[in-house]
Amino acid sequence: MTPGFDHSYARLGPAFSTPQPPDPVSAPALLLWNQTLADALGWPGDPQSDPEQLTALAGNQSLPTTQPIATVYAGHQFGQYNPQLGDGRATLLGEWLTPSGERFDIQLKGAGPTAYSRGGDGRSPIGPVIREYLVSEAMFTLGVPTTRALAAIATGEPVIRNQIEPGAILTRVASSHLRVGTVQYFAMTRGGGDVASLVDYVIERHFNQPHEGVTPAGKTVAAVTLLERVCENFARLAAHWQVLGFVHGVLNTDNALLCGQTIDYGPCAFMDHFDPQACFSSIDRQGRYAWPNQPGIMHWNLAVLAECLLPLISEDAEAAQRMAQNIVDRYPTRFHAHHQRWLAAKLGLDNITEADAGLVQSFHDIMATETLDFTLAFRWLTEIANQSLEHTPLPELFTAPPALLTWVESWQSRREANKGDIAAITAAMCSVNPTIIPRNHLVQKAIDLSESGELDWVKAMATRGQRPFEWQSGDIEWARSPEPEERITRTFCGT
Repeated sequence: MTPGFDHSYARLGPAFSTPQPPDPVSAPALLLWNQTLADALGWPGDPQSDPEQLTALAGNQSLPTTQPIATVYAGHQFGQYNPQLGDGRATLLGEWLTPSGERFDIQLKGAGPTAYSRGGDGRSPIGPVIREYLVSEAMFTLGVPTTRALAAIATGEPVIRNQIEPGAILTRVASSHLRVGTVQYFAMTRGGGDVASLVDYVIERHFNQPHEGVTPAGKTVAAVTLLERVCENFARLAAHWQVLGFVHGVLNTDNALLCGQTIDYGPCAFMDHFDPQACFSSIDRQGRYAWPNQPGIMHWNLAVLAECLLPLISEDAEAAQRMAQNIVDRYPTRFHAHHQRWLAAKLGLDNITEADAGLVQSFHDIMATETLDFTLAFRWLTEIANQSLEHTPLPELFTAPPALLTWVESWQSRREANKGDIAAITAAMCSVNPTIIPRNHLVQKAIDLSESGELDWVKAMATRGQRPFEWQSGDIEWARSPEPEERITRTFCGT
């Protein structure tokens, strides 16, 4: 297939989006370019050598065959329903079809005001763009379903927030930007109009199951299929966040993608030292989206989606409620299964049984009490299991306290009871316990350097992040815990 743009979502009609003409900036300049992703997309050329592509990804002109739009959606924000949100600072250029026929949204984030900007300027400072570029690409290499970053481009124009900051635009790539909030807009704000058409579109686009949606039976099948698939997507995604110590920060329903990818890297952060109540977002004052609450919040978001789909599931309100509740109630079991599978792999166990609960809890208690680095503690266990500790930088990075050394004796005894190929189980540990993550102090350093136009170190960070499960020379800098004065305890949306 010849790669290029298509516009299937725009063809759904004006209720779903509005045309968005380019909003030029004065002096676009390339900050970061993701050639690896460009190659995977079959993307022709690059803004490094093509001035027209640079200006197009800055929003100054349209790429050939693009039809830029801004999409509308609603959402619960910190539990409060907002009947209309939408792409307030993002322009969807269209859907890129890869040589293999895959379809991806290509979106410019921070490209100027739209019909849904609600009085904002639609721009982004450079900080949130660099953060999203680095963290989203790191999440991809860590194996987490996520939106990705193709380019970061400076606008040459100031953005005024709490202070004057340089502006930038991110080229974001996603399987789609369709959210729980998208369904909410048509179900709750517009009283149910076009929900069936939207559900059919999502089913066909993401789950390869075309539905006509013209009969009650067809609507039921589509709605139930969507709810089932999203239930699985949310359970798997939340479990992956938890085992990596990732705290999203703003899990509103408009940030819950139906395709199951992580989106919106505003106030996100990875834990350094283990904190069972970790919460970084400056706007999450009550801890609604703290680390331990993420699985439950995604369950809540799923329930909101279910409520929106009830009229499609059955004309009998009680029957619809029973069917939807049955699916929503499967979420905890699905989450638990994914979480336990990953946690077993991280601990080098064949599985986790009820008898292992005390061992697992003790490890987390030791990490919390001793304020151990979450990522390095798991990797230390990996190297112990692999008998390779002395061949890594870990002796310089991590010191095991006496409580952990005592615990390791029980852990090693448990590993001796593993069934299956012990070499394969240990190899799995190496593939799920990263050596490096995009640590908050490193991301902040990258932002500071980008603001001053110093990009070599930032590019080096992006490059190092492409192989997060191995050790490389120079990893003391990338893998170490922050010094006390470097610790980031609050993160900000910024856009």
